[in-house]
Amino acid sequence: MAGRPPAGLLLAAGAGRRMGRPKALVTLGGQPLVRRALRVLDDGGCAPLLVVLGAAADEVRGLLPAGVQPVPAPDWAEGMGASLRAGLDAVAAIDPAPDAVLVHLVDLPGVTADAVARLAARSGPDALVRAAYDGRPAHPVLIGRAHWPGVRASAAGDAGARGYLAGHPALELLECGDVSTPDDVDTQEHLSRWAGNTVEP
Repeated sequence: MAGRPPAGLLLAAGAGRRMGRPKALVTLGGQPLVRRALRVLDDGGCAPLLVVLGAAADEVRGLLPAGVQPVPAPDWAEGMGASLRAGLDAVAAIDPAPDAVLVHLVDLPGVTADAVARLAARSGPDALVRAAYDGRPAHPVLIGRAHWPGVRASAAGDAGARGYLAGHPALELLECGDVSTPDDVDTQEHLSRWAGNTVEP
């Protein structure tokens, strides 16, 4: 990709109430989801890597590979918006600040490094790119530095960046359905569907 790679920001603060435990700690294919997602960001070309922590923060922190920056979100229980604000603040504090940040969610085991790399290749300060699957917007999302203040200001509840992205004239949908799937893992039933999946992300 031209220029600097985007920072990789993993939102992993949720309590996973429907799952019965924080999804960052859930193991799939012998690997906690938080480590699986970080590998996808790393293999997709993101650097540095940051993880927003909330529920079971100490346990999740203990699973982070060397060099990954933990970002505490004291207000994580408010929803994804609080996690996104904390993450963007941490990315903005990097010196020098990256041109863009690629935001990924911990409960999306079907998102691959190929999809991350496809978005990361569009990195730039004005980038606003969202992965799409058969034309439907989903994750991950690449957010250029010029958009951070607007995204932060609009991030509330569980909407995350959705309000800012919806209808934004600069938003580009980038098809990733050929290399990735957007299905989340919210419940034990969802997890069981993935349990027999031996395909690496």
